[in-house]
Amino acid sequence: MTETSLSNAARGMAGEPIISVEGLTKRYGDLTAVDDVSFTVQRGEVFGMLGPNGAGKTTTIEILEGMRDADSGKAFVGGIDVQRDPKKVKSIIGVQLQSSAFFDYLSVSETIKLYGELYGEKVDVDAILEQVELTDRSKAYFKQLSGGQKQRMSIAVALVNRPQVLFLDEPTTALDPQARRHMWELIQRIQSTGTTIMLTTHYMEEAEELCDRVAIMDRGRIVQMDTPDALIEDLLATGFKAVREVKPATLEDVFINLTGRSLRED
Repeated sequence: MTETSLSNAARGMAGEPIISVEGLTKRYGDLTAVDDVSFTVQRGEVFGMLGPNGAGKTTTIEILEGMRDADSGKAFVGGIDVQRDPKKVKSIIGVQLQSSAFFDYLSVSETIKLYGELYGEKVDVDAILEQVELTDRSKAYFKQLSGGQKQRMSIAVALVNRPQVLFLDEPTTALDPQARRHMWELIQRIQSTGTTIMLTTHYMEEAEELCDRVAIMDRGRIVQMDTPDALIEDLLATGFKAVREVKPATLEDVFINLTGRSLRED
C-alpha cells in the first residue's frame, strides 16, 4: 500500500519522517496479521491507526515499539532500525497501554520516581503531575484513583523519559464523556510540545477530533490513509448519504453541558 498525500500540517513539517515503515509483514502460522504495510509519520503529527478487532493495528504498533519481531519489511523510529536495535528505540518512545498495572500501594509521585529510576532519568515529578493535572493526587495510591486519573497516570509514566514518540492505545476507553474530553485536551497539549503521537481508538469522533491523518486497517492491510476531512470528502463524492440525520449537537454534548465542562471526578 503506497501512502496517500499528506495533510497541509504534515507537509509543513521539516525533515525526515519520525516513523517510516516499508513492506512490514507478520504471520502467525497460516494467519497473516500484518500484510505488506507501508506508511510514514511526520514529526509532530497525531497519527491514528483505526480498524476492527483483529485488523493488525496492534501487531503493527507492537513491532514499532520493539515488542514484537516482524517476519519481513523495515521499520524505523527516530532513524533507529527497530529490528536491529529495539532497546535503543524503547529509550526514545513512551507507551501508554489500555490496561496498565501499577503497584497499588505506591503513591502517584513515588510511582513516577520509580519509573524515572528505571529509565535512568532525573525526573521533575511536579512538572509531570502538573502536565497531566494530577498534582492534587500526588500522595494518593494508584488503587485510589478514578478511571480517568488512572489513564492520566499511565500517560504521566509514559512521559518520564521525554519521548520523541508517544504511543497511546485506546486512551479513553471506559471513561465518561467529561473525562474523555479532558483526555483529548491533554493529548492536544502534549502534541503542542512537539511530541509525535500514534493513537489507536475505536471512537471515530475521537480520531476526527485529534488526528492529523489516519490509516484504516482491515485484514492486515491499510485500505485507506489520509486526513479525516479528506476521507470524509472522498466518501461524499461517491454520492454517499448518511442514513441518520446529523444534528448540530449530540447527547454527549448535552451530558457535558449539564454536568459541567470542567473535570469533576469523585
